[in-house]
Order: sequence, then C-alpha cells, then structure tokens
Amino acid sequence: MKIHPINTGNFKLDGGAMFGVVPKSLWTRTNTPDANNMCDWSMRCMLIEDGKRLILIDTGIGDKQSEKFFSHFYLFGDDSLKKSIEALGFGLDEITDVVLTHLHFDHCGGAIIHNNSKERYETYFPNATYWSNENHWKWATEPNAREKASFLKENILPIQESGQLKFIERNGNFSQGIIPNMEFFFADGHTESQMIPILNYQGKKVAFMADLLPSVGHIPLPYVMGYDTRPLITLDEKEFFLNKCAEEEIILFLEHDFNNECCTLQMTEKGVKLKEAFSFGSLFN
Repeated sequence: MKIHPINTGNFKLDGGAMFGVVPKSLWTRTNTPDANNMCDWSMRCMLIEDGKRLILIDTGIGDKQSEKFFSHFYLFGDDSLKKSIEALGFGLDEITDVVLTHLHFDHCGGAIIHNNSKERYETYFPNATYWSNENHWKWATEPNAREKASFLKENILPIQESGQLKFIERNGNFSQGIIPNMEFFFADGHTESQMIPILNYQGKKVAFMADLLPSVGHIPLPYVMGYDTRPLITLDEKEFFLNKCAEEEIILFLEHDFNNECCTLQMTEKGVKLKEAFSFGSLFN
C-alpha cells in the first residue's frame, strides 16, 4: 500500500462558522482571519495505491458550479483534483474506487462533472465504484432545511444514475473498509453517518479526519463547527475518537487544515492535546 495526499485547491470560510460558539479571541490563536473574518482552508484528499486498486478519498469542491456559487467561497491556489492525480502519474480512468466521507459539496463536488456539451452530468471517474452508506445517502437526498444548501443534487444523484454507487454496510460505530487494511468509524454529529477511514499503513494507523476534526485548531473538545447538526453528539464523538487516537498513536490526516497536513495527539492532565503537527511526507518517505 502507498498513500498520497491530493491537494484539490483551497477556499475561505467564516471563522465564526467554523468554530461555532468559541469566542473569536480564542480561535484566532490558531486560525488567523482576514479583514472579512474569513479563514483559509484546504480541501486535501487522499489517494491510496493498494495492489490493483487505486482508491480516492473525497474529491474536493469541483468546478462545475456557477460563478455566483463560487463567489461565496473565494477559491484560491493552483491545485486541482485532476492536476494532483496526474502529477503522480495516474489517469482519471485508473481510479477504481471513490470513498465519499459525506456528501457536502466541498467533499463530493469533484465526483461529478458536466459532459463536453454541458447538457448533462457524468461521473469524473468512469471506471470507479463510488462508496457511501444507506443512512447518509437517504439523509443527503432528503435533506433537512439546515443542510439543504450543502447537499447539491447535481453532486449526488448522477452517482446513482450512473450505476457506479455502492453502499458500505454500517455495523454500529465501526465497519470493515473496502480493503483489508481499512476500517470506517461512523460519526453522526456533523451530519448523519459521516465515514472516517482508518488505514493500517507502514506499521502505523492513519485516520482521514474529514469534518470530525477539520484542523489542529479544533482539537479542544468544545471547538465544534457551527455547521454541525448535532453538536453535543460531536462532543461525545470527538472525546471518544481523539482519546483513541492519543492512546493508540494514530496519525490524524487533516482534510481542511491549510497549514498542517497531519498531527498526533497526547493525553495530559487537562485532556487530549496536540503532540506534533507535520507533513505526511516527512513521516512516510
């Protein structure tokens, strides 16, 4: 197995929304806002080589939405999903599996594109199986009013229409992944049945944190995003999972942290704290 970070681009979101009820005087210690209170965030995905399979976890925001839509998110940087995959020597048609941690637009937007005539939508990875789970799929396709703007039907329904969609079976909080060295932790605080992949890799465990832990700045338990639909459940899930990561020395791969690709945690008298932040390549070369 070999793991590659995949940078798909960066965007800006309001710092208050990203940190919920936490006062600005506290969250600015780790995330510096601009004059409009916007902070920089990455959309960092993961590519896994495993035998004959080439597995992509999440796909970023994509590029098919309207100019008005993108104007709200201030995209910046030169990275894209296609450029990052091709820079590693792979073609889009070589991707065998796409794991979507959840179906918010910044995690699944790159999964679907316009066709050449822009008359319809099609999957970006024509030979891939797209993986979600039944609970989350139902949640996303019958959205509540709060999340409706994040679940865009053009990002989601064409996956099923293509015939490429399959579901991970959820068995409690943990389920087997799509390859032997992978499992999923299911988290319900941010959205229903978000999947957190955990990989056994070179003698260590690596957890792709998605929106359970957007950044190093979110490590303190009360630092919960305003976007989370069930913040008290997020509190419990963070406490359980971050403690597990500290105790088992699991490496946290951070999807949205603009400055830090990965981190590790440690237990202290005051609870779980940051141990070290680092690039993925500095640990696995």
